Amino acid sequence: MNNQFWDDSDYYTISNPVSDETINEAEKELGYKLPSTYIELIRSKNGGTPINTCFRTTKATSWAEDHIAITAIHGIGEPSGIDSKEYGSKFMIEDWGYPDIGIVICSCPSAGHDAVMLDYSECGKNGEPKVIHVDVESLNGPKITFLAKDFESFISNLVNENEFSI
Repeated sequence: MNNQFWDDSDYYTISNPVSDETINEAEKELGYKLPSTYIELIRSKNGGTPINTCFRTTKATSWAEDHIAITAIHGIGEPSGIDSKEYGSKFMIEDWGYPDIGIVICSCPSAGHDAVMLDYSECGKNGEPKVIHVDVESLNGPKITFLAKDFESFISNLVNENEFSI
């Protein structure tokens, strides 16, 4: 993975390194096979904030007319990993009302009101999930916006926030 992917911040980084055992445990806990590109990414750094934090959209979202923003890609382990008992994906699905179709993988600046998920609803628990943005504060229930056909396409198309006018 490109060393220029991650920001120097370690706020969302989990200190424990990612091993085959931790990956297997996370997959068992979550009930889904993790994308190989995600595994490769978190082996380079176990979660954190990327340099490029925005993803262009063709539809307006709760964040902006033409993009979403993320604050972190979550790694594996406590305290903030996708498999964390206290703040992980299952917590977000059970307590925040995210759809039970996959894994909440990225935080957004809204502090939990929207997030990026791996959506396994079409590919099954062992397939290659698409990437979606979910806004749980939408008046008609969670609003889902398609982002990318897979995780690799998602991270490859992250752009810097400076590309958008504020």
